[in-house]
Amino acid sequence: MTQIHPTALVDRGAELDATVTVGPYTIIGAGVRIAAGTTVGAHCVIEGPTTIGRDNRIFSHAALGAAPQDKKYAGEPTELSIGDRNTIREFCTFNRGTAQDVGVTRIGDDNWVMAYVHIAHDCQVGSQTILANNATLAGHVHVGDWVIVGGLTGIHQFCKVGAHAMTGFQSHVSQDVPPFMMVSGNPLAVHGFNVEGLRRRGFSRERIALVKQVHKLLYRDGLTLEAARDAIAALAGTVEGGDADVRLVLDFLAASKRGIAR
Repeated sequence: MTQIHPTALVDRGAELDATVTVGPYTIIGAGVRIAAGTTVGAHCVIEGPTTIGRDNRIFSHAALGAAPQDKKYAGEPTELSIGDRNTIREFCTFNRGTAQDVGVTRIGDDNWVMAYVHIAHDCQVGSQTILANNATLAGHVHVGDWVIVGGLTGIHQFCKVGAHAMTGFQSHVSQDVPPFMMVSGNPLAVHGFNVEGLRRRGFSRERIALVKQVHKLLYRDGLTLEAARDAIAALAGTVEGGDADVRLVLDFLAASKRGIAR
């Protein structure tokens, strides 16, 4: 049977797999679905509609699935969706989406989310990310796979952080951060690319050299953004396995609405 502490309150409209564990004084509302193997710590509040996948570890005092902190919100049935094998530490707050966007705040798989992290309405967080203590994502922020967000970093609404990027401690992110880049400070500045992260993920030396060239074209050669994009596109076909990296950067630049940190 589901292991629910006798002091926890679980609404009859919630759906919990038989292997879910719920700690003392936790409240789980109607419209919450939690899949196999997930553990929920003490004093958590999870409101629906919220879907939580398999084998997540949710620590004490997390508040998940509350209404968005948006004055335009008028009670629409929006959602929070959390994938599998995420670690969500103490006092995290994840809000549901809004009708003005896709209506879903989404967190992928295998993320490591440290204490006091806030993920606001309509954020789209990929997989394999690390969000350090007190990182704050405003509404509509997109964070790609393998991103590392430093502690006390604030990300402005509608900003995008590309896959494999990294923000330093206490960064003020008010423009889009292209894939692979390392940024920090206020005002935000680019300080190279995430070479150590790529090594750990098994990128070949040739692919890492390709990403280094992308960084050089964007930030070191004095090119206009349009000229840099053309030069990056010309790198396609030069390195085995590198075309996906080139396409990742080009697609990100083409989709940027706030402009890139540069």
